[in-house]
Amino acid sequence: MASRFLNQSQRERYEKVPTEISEYDLMQFFQITRQDNIFLKSFRGEHNRLAIALQIGIVRFMGFLPDKWQQQIPANVAAMVSRQLDSDIELLLIYGQRDKTRTEHLNVILKYLKFRRWQPLDEIWLLPWLLDKGMEHDNQPILLRQVCLKLGQEKIMRPSIGTLERIVGSLDEQLHQETYRRLSLLLTEEMKARLTQIVELDDTGGITLHRWLCQVPTSNTPRAINQTLEKINFLKSLNVHEWDLSVISLNRRKRLAQIARNVSNKYLQRMNATRRYPILICFLYESLIDTNDKVLEMFDDYWEHIVNGSKKQLDTYQQTLFKSQNEAMKTLSQTVSIIINDTITDDQLRTCIFEIYPKEMLREALLVTGAALRPARQTYLYYLNNYYTTLKQFTPNLLKTIDFQIAHSKDGFLGVLDILTGLQTGKRRKLPDDAPIDFITPSWNKLIFENDQQQPEALPQRQPYELCALANLRDRLRAGDVFINISRKYADFNSLLLSNVQWELLRQDFCNQMSMPTLPTERIDQRLQELESLLKPLDELLNAGGEIRLEEGILVVPALPAEDVPFSAKALREQINQRLPKVNITDIIKEVDAWINFSEHLHGLENEPRNQEHQSILYAAVFASGCNIPLSDLARSCEIDYQTLWWTSNNYLSEENLKKANDALVNFHYQQWLSGYWGGGTLSSSDGQRFPTSGKIRNAKALPNYFGYGKGITFYTHTSDQYSQYGSRSISSTERDATYVLDEIIGNETDLTILEHTTDTSGYSDLIFALFDLLGMDFCPRIRDIKDQRLCKIKDREWEYPALKFTGRVNPDYLKQHFDELLKVAASIKSGRVTASLLISKLQSYPRQNNLMYVLQAYGQLVKTIFILKYLLSMPLRRKINTQLIKGEQLHNLRLYLWFGGDGIVRRKQEEQQQKVVRSLNLITNIVLVWNTVYIQEIIKELHQEGYPIDENDFEFISPAPFAHINRLGKYSFNTNPDLGVNGLRPLRKPKLNT
Repeated sequence: MASRFLNQSQRERYEKVPTEISEYDLMQFFQITRQDNIFLKSFRGEHNRLAIALQIGIVRFMGFLPDKWQQQIPANVAAMVSRQLDSDIELLLIYGQRDKTRTEHLNVILKYLKFRRWQPLDEIWLLPWLLDKGMEHDNQPILLRQVCLKLGQEKIMRPSIGTLERIVGSLDEQLHQETYRRLSLLLTEEMKARLTQIVELDDTGGITLHRWLCQVPTSNTPRAINQTLEKINFLKSLNVHEWDLSVISLNRRKRLAQIARNVSNKYLQRMNATRRYPILICFLYESLIDTNDKVLEMFDDYWEHIVNGSKKQLDTYQQTLFKSQNEAMKTLSQTVSIIINDTITDDQLRTCIFEIYPKEMLREALLVTGAALRPARQTYLYYLNNYYTTLKQFTPNLLKTIDFQIAHSKDGFLGVLDILTGLQTGKRRKLPDDAPIDFITPSWNKLIFENDQQQPEALPQRQPYELCALANLRDRLRAGDVFINISRKYADFNSLLLSNVQWELLRQDFCNQMSMPTLPTERIDQRLQELESLLKPLDELLNAGGEIRLEEGILVVPALPAEDVPFSAKALREQINQRLPKVNITDIIKEVDAWINFSEHLHGLENEPRNQEHQSILYAAVFASGCNIPLSDLARSCEIDYQTLWWTSNNYLSEENLKKANDALVNFHYQQWLSGYWGGGTLSSSDGQRFPTSGKIRNAKALPNYFGYGKGITFYTHTSDQYSQYGSRSISSTERDATYVLDEIIGNETDLTILEHTTDTSGYSDLIFALFDLLGMDFCPRIRDIKDQRLCKIKDREWEYPALKFTGRVNPDYLKQHFDELLKVAASIKSGRVTASLLISKLQSYPRQNNLMYVLQAYGQLVKTIFILKYLLSMPLRRKINTQLIKGEQLHNLRLYLWFGGDGIVRRKQEEQQQKVVRSLNLITNIVLVWNTVYIQEIIKELHQEGYPIDENDFEFISPAPFAHINRLGKYSFNTNPDLGVNGLRPLRKPKLNT
């Protein structure tokens, strides 16, 4: 059945001329050409020529001519077209008095533009094309945009948006049938029977294999690692690792696998075969990918855990050694003084020494000084030996189960892995005489080849050799020197990028989309000209001795003074705070949903609501998840059954649904007139907010400055210049923010068009500067200690540079030579082939100098140098960056106020559940922002009606993030009389009987 997926505001955007059209689109679509002028002269009457010119531009721009288009013309379009024709826009009022005239004109316009009208038969050729696109990405709004673009390319004036919405909405069933057809060779009767077993209970009555595979490890213990490896072995027993699913796009696979994870076994059993079997096939394949990645992440984290433990043991040893060393040196020095005393004869020497220092005391002193002289004991690597037995609880299974591959054929590490696997699994009892040693680093060398005093030649010791090989395996997995085939995070690096064939097909479209010249020389030359143009002005600024100056050769950049807030703005802010209605957070949720209907995106994964009070229960689930309130606590407080709350939360609050609901709130906020005073929706910032965790949580990390003796995670959030939060995710607190800056910007599907982004120091690196520029955006972070930043000179350019730290050097010819590779990396990220965070973490892990990393960093240094020069020259730029970051900090306070449940501690152990909590907190935050914005607008209107003096320039100083008027705790009553028994006490509860 066809579905309607557009809300009213989205539908209107397709049915009406946009209220604002960019300068680029004005020049592209509304510039009257010489040929247009010849065509326009064939019409009589100035009003007709003006109307025809406008219609030509609209059809070119929209591929469609809206009803009542005369009333929708944006001011900049009207001004541009009327200026070109030297006409008065008011002439439009007398155009098209008869319907017949308008129809005839439109037919002539379509013929001139070589367009034709949509015919019902066009659906026949459009559906196969749309089916192909849907197999790549089944997001309905995106598919609708692609259909409109396709019709424009084919010179077909699109039909009503309702017609196209019906066509796109009817695609779902056809996509499932097409997926089944493509997988038909794999779906033998035997395979179908095995897939059916996955969703059925066995005779033991435990959980199904489907549920077992969905379970995510919550700790990094050897037991948990072995349990995860057991899942991989099960999937391999189904030959999942041999399946070829290349006929199904990555997005489609992930989408179908997510359906399987989010629904129950019974729901899967009720599905028809054309849906169920492809969903289970994709689920098993994606499970193998995810489980492979998960087990290697667990190995990585466990290794980090034992390294930290070894470092603590080394510290304890060194502290103990330091205390006993002085005493030992004193004992031995006095013993030596006795030995060299000529008054003591040789036959009395031993007796004299042992009278003062017993033999055991001397032996102990000798051991202490001997230990201090042994270099192997002075490194934490020595203490990894203490974890050898623990490691062997899972490493033999890991090496036997995972099929490791080597990226560089000349690397002999594959032989090391073979020896290591043999030693760990018991197939080898000792190291072979010709065991490879090239991989051993100097820090491990002194430990592996620690000699016995009686042994003249150094031989590698087995246990430290194995530990060194495991350490190398971990490092090489991080860098990509070792990879596995069925993986995302640990796949071959080249497989993360577009293939050369794909890149050839996409290059032109990508360059056009990013406004990037396809000739590399042009882009590099543009950047060099920009850099050269900034050098002289900066030199003059520094020599002028103003606030940005040099003192004894050191750059001085004073902190920005606090921005002066006009008295009128402070008074207006006070008026707003006094007039905002006092309200419960629960009422805000319901009220905002009545305006926007964001809850329509929180649809069930299985079936329609089972409870008549479903909407109230859904609001309660959103409230609990976003404010960190345990469902059991909320169930007692609001008298909703716990099981009902749990089912609603689990079935309706998926990460995908929450993102769509958030997008709806951001889009509604973007359309409010007050939002335009805060920003245009083109600038954003991102920052991390750290929250403590409780219990054993696999991805929680220790960070004493924030969590004391405990651990925690980071909620990394993206905030627009209009205060709305369009993205958020949970990340490890020990990872740099810079790794994750781009992910939410690339994944942004709201009406916000992000062109600039800012962060604090932890959010930037040279690599990030390069990627932002290649993706057509400006990156402008607030960099701490900017005076110490390394700037770059240009090779073979004799320019006069200011007296700053121009210690780097960039070779533009080398950049031009490899610029196409950089564009391919950016296109791989933009197309969704690889996430920016995964690509960045891979490149940063390389121990050797990777050429791609070198070129990206070199280009990033060039872009960073240009930015820093602009930053120093422009006070407005520095102020803009600072203002945007302050907006993010203001929202941190609101988020902390809303995150009041559970003592503010994260207790969700699975990363998927944590991500749901992050999205829910974003949802609640945006709900409050929308509510505040709407009411602030009403207050301003009321003040204006009362004659209160209002200056529009004060609006930028008003924030939509106050929360003093919001009651988050509910209301308590003390006037009710308790229902007591005859003994004056409440009746006792009856325990549940175990059945």
